[in-house]
Amino acid sequence: MALKVYNTLSGGLEEFTPLVPGQVGMYVCGVTVYDRSHIGHARALVTFDVVYRYLRFLGYQVRFVRNFTDVDDKIIDRARANGIDTAALTEINIRAFAEDMAVLRCLPPTVEPRATDHIPEMISLIRELQEKDLAYAVDGDVYFAVDRFHGYGKLSKRRLEDMVAGARVEVDERKRHPMDFALWKASKPGEPKWDSPWGPGRPGWHIECSAMSAVYLGQPFDIHGGGSDLIFPHHENEIAQSEGARGKPLARYWLHNGMVTVGHEKMSKSLGNFMTVQQAAEQVGGEALRLFVLGTHYRSPLDSSLERLQESKRALARMYETLARADSLGPQPSASDAPEYGAVLQEFRAGMDDDFNTARGLATMFDTLRALNRHLDAGEREAAAACRAALADIGGVLGIGMEAPQAVLERTRSELLQEALLRPEEIERLITERVAARKARDFARADAIRAELKSKGVVLEDTPQGTVWRAER
Repeated sequence: MALKVYNTLSGGLEEFTPLVPGQVGMYVCGVTVYDRSHIGHARALVTFDVVYRYLRFLGYQVRFVRNFTDVDDKIIDRARANGIDTAALTEINIRAFAEDMAVLRCLPPTVEPRATDHIPEMISLIRELQEKDLAYAVDGDVYFAVDRFHGYGKLSKRRLEDMVAGARVEVDERKRHPMDFALWKASKPGEPKWDSPWGPGRPGWHIECSAMSAVYLGQPFDIHGGGSDLIFPHHENEIAQSEGARGKPLARYWLHNGMVTVGHEKMSKSLGNFMTVQQAAEQVGGEALRLFVLGTHYRSPLDSSLERLQESKRALARMYETLARADSLGPQPSASDAPEYGAVLQEFRAGMDDDFNTARGLATMFDTLRALNRHLDAGEREAAAACRAALADIGGVLGIGMEAPQAVLERTRSELLQEALLRPEEIERLITERVAARKARDFARADAIRAELKSKGVVLEDTPQGTVWRAER
């Protein structure tokens, strides 16, 4: 088997071959920290967290860089509206971002640079572009000359003349070409600023990633990732800047996740139809949100609703019930040589090698959970142990099912019983009464107890070991 990825640059699936055998350099555009992250951000963050995990699972040594944009028009406007300076606002939101990443079970990247810590590198890159006549200064601003970079539009598959015809850009008489974009912006009163050869100012958005990726990964590197909304203009402009300055490719593989929609309309803060990661976690928990994101292939649109998030929470609860059941048997026999273990991992890898198809990976996971239940019912401990070990490995890649199952169930039970206003001892009393009714062949009373508990969110299951219960919404 070989990993194949969809490369936006070529427009097709390609076998993944890193520049240096056994090593991968990956850069993913991070968030602009003017507010908390929403589910749309969560999709990109979870997607590339799984890419990172799977590459490491395959044995690669991965250097994963994800940046913070901490100087930007939105940050300046929000800080001004809140009556604080931009540094204070970004610090608040970077801390909040760390909380959200923990909720989503995302691993920390290797490096997490901030744009404002790399202003000298940005200035140096802009000067290189000027020296190559790919950039020009006007009144303290510096623009990239798009018509002087051969191949502009190759990532987004757009022609420059078509962009001009359909452009929705402000007319700026100082630009040589309508699509020229800012590399450096002259400072306005009250804005953060840095000294530069063109006067005090701040960097444009696109130059940040070109500079930071070069610092931490060099050029070229293996994978550049981000949301599909970044293909144009952000990633297109990164290519123009980096390749224009250095004369060699920026990245070999360009991976882009699809957008999250609400009622098939893009989720965004500007439209006001978003749910933050924090809000979603309060409703269903961060792991259920992660499961929801991974249930659809990363390149496809993902339509969000509270009902679908709650479905993920229920599926997660069933998963942990099965895992808890397996773990309750105590230490299991070694599973690494069992045929069931190898078959499950082979099936999982077949899905993930197909462009990180987490939907197929999750299908393997849930099929294996059902097989685990069958082996447990049949008392087949070796086969059950093999399935449990495979689930642990799959969970480590997907970031799902990695908590202590019994602790999760106790927490879930506690939450749901509070909603149902039931105490565990009351449930146990009713179960005892139902057992007695069944022995007395009073099946009407036994069924009535089951129905009463179910109406309050408590589901009974009769097993060879006795009656057990779980709480559901």
